[in-house]
Amino acid sequence: MSTVKRAHNFNAGPSILPLPVLEQAQKELLDFKGTGMSVMEISHRSKEFETVMAEAEQDLRSLMGIPSNYKILFLQGGATLQFSMIPMNLRTVGGSADYVVTGSWSKSALKEAQKLGKTKTAFTAETENFNRIPKQDELKLDPEAAYLYFTSNETIHGVEFKNEPAAPAGVPLIVDTSSDFISRPMDVTKYGLIYAGAQKNAGPAGVVVTIIRDDLLERVPNNLPVMLDYKAQVAGGSMHNTPPCFAIYMVGLVFKWALGLGGLTEIQRRNEAKAGIVYKTIDESGGFYKGHAAADSRSNMNVTFRLPNEDTEKSFASEAKKLNMIGLAGHRSVGGMRASLYNALPLESAEALVEFMKDFQRRNG
Repeated sequence: MSTVKRAHNFNAGPSILPLPVLEQAQKELLDFKGTGMSVMEISHRSKEFETVMAEAEQDLRSLMGIPSNYKILFLQGGATLQFSMIPMNLRTVGGSADYVVTGSWSKSALKEAQKLGKTKTAFTAETENFNRIPKQDELKLDPEAAYLYFTSNETIHGVEFKNEPAAPAGVPLIVDTSSDFISRPMDVTKYGLIYAGAQKNAGPAGVVVTIIRDDLLERVPNNLPVMLDYKAQVAGGSMHNTPPCFAIYMVGLVFKWALGLGGLTEIQRRNEAKAGIVYKTIDESGGFYKGHAAADSRSNMNVTFRLPNEDTEKSFASEAKKLNMIGLAGHRSVGGMRASLYNALPLESAEALVEFMKDFQRRNG
């Protein structure tokens, strides 16, 4: 066990990684599996790295219950490149796609899709400052849409879907799960495509995991640039060019760690416990702390809240940092505070935050 003093890491991404994963990576850094080389130095075509890729895929299938008619890709360009790849690959010629806009990331995805073809906004919460998730009957859905797109958790505003929206019959459901990936069980069979940038819950920055149902690959046009072509990426086993080897290796270690804990049901239990005590502190503060998200839309991953004024918020962040609580300032576009409680954050860090919040209110309330 490491004796290094670890921060209470509330960063929104890149973010905290499981300590056992970091320790294993440290142990194997100079000599991976007896090769005498780091995993960053071996060939991506070697048997050793092929095993890394194969195990990462199989462990993710086990963790999420991914059926055999879905392909798993380890791609580059992060979630933002998926904003473009999805319409390029899956929106039929002359067709339209529906977007549910619940925060900055789904708004950005819509903007990129609009550059490439026809889109419709099925719902937007922008006039309400993105403080809630829509009810099903609020969605204006096109039964002829190429797909229905949503973001399951909005990191900046701290809102999260508790249940996925229902798409019209025959319309594939597509979801960006970057900030709540592998944080809870999900029924993969309800989706046509699931993707996630790794750097919040699954690993370091540099790789995006994309899970796509086989039948959607038949939509892919023939004239796409090869690195933006899902079908070509599947054919190349995510290795049309050199993949982000170290990031994939780390993601694979995180999958094994999650399985070792007991899988996604246990991870969800832990995440709900952490979020629960922080939200309880906000709710019992008499208005000193004000949560941004509506109660039924609160994220278990990103708890966003405000204090009485900006000066008090600056003091809060400054004092927290002195107590080794890092990353509590809200996103620069919205301000306020944000505590990211990703899978690897221990309960002890959430408890330390709650203790500090109560003490800070006593001294400043």
